[in-house]
Amino acid sequence: MDPTLLFAFWGMVFLLIAVPGPDWAYILASGLRDRSVHPAVAGILIGYLILTAIVAAGLGVLVSDNSVVLTIITLSGAGYLSYLGTGLLASPSGLPTPADTNPADTTRGGIEGAVVGRSWWTRVLRGIGVSGLNPKGVLIFVAMLPQFTGTGSSWPIPAQMVLLGLIFTGSCAIFYTTLGLTTRTILRTRPTASHLVSRISGAAMILIGLFLLAERLITLLT
Repeated sequence: MDPTLLFAFWGMVFLLIAVPGPDWAYILASGLRDRSVHPAVAGILIGYLILTAIVAAGLGVLVSDNSVVLTIITLSGAGYLSYLGTGLLASPSGLPTPADTNPADTTRGGIEGAVVGRSWWTRVLRGIGVSGLNPKGVLIFVAMLPQFTGTGSSWPIPAQMVLLGLIFTGSCAIFYTTLGLTTRTILRTRPTASHLVSRISGAAMILIGLFLLAERLITLLT
């Protein structure tokens, strides 16, 4: 594929990733509440890899053109984001201290655990839900990836889409890992600020969920 085209795609991808959204809210919350941000990032990335596979297989267009399927995805995504956001508002948490987690306590997951009772896999699955159930993500993949593919390339179209999807996912990995670790570093000594950011992240998830729902309902009614 043309390196210039790939660089242009990466530039657009970076701008999209840098705009706050559900991914941001979940990563910020994980950076504040969990011992490690990596499970949350891994979940987000797996969700986007699933979307890449869907689009490369040609199913993305079918999803975007099927109002029933898209409505189901929107309702699921909005409900899931609202569920996570409500949990954050009900129990905002700053960074855990060593006293919060006993390394010998297997019921809490040790140092590698998140907040008490949340396993590594739970955080991964939640991340998959945040990115995989985001209808905006589906539409971005469907609308954006085809614009950077071409029949004149020696690569088949599905392979081009897979490469573009991997570039997007790799950029997310770098950006969100940095965001989560930076959140921990900056707010480690600021418990009041960390609680505030946690509440803002929860509220953002709920508002984004409601926005997605309202936007879909308006589309169906017009």
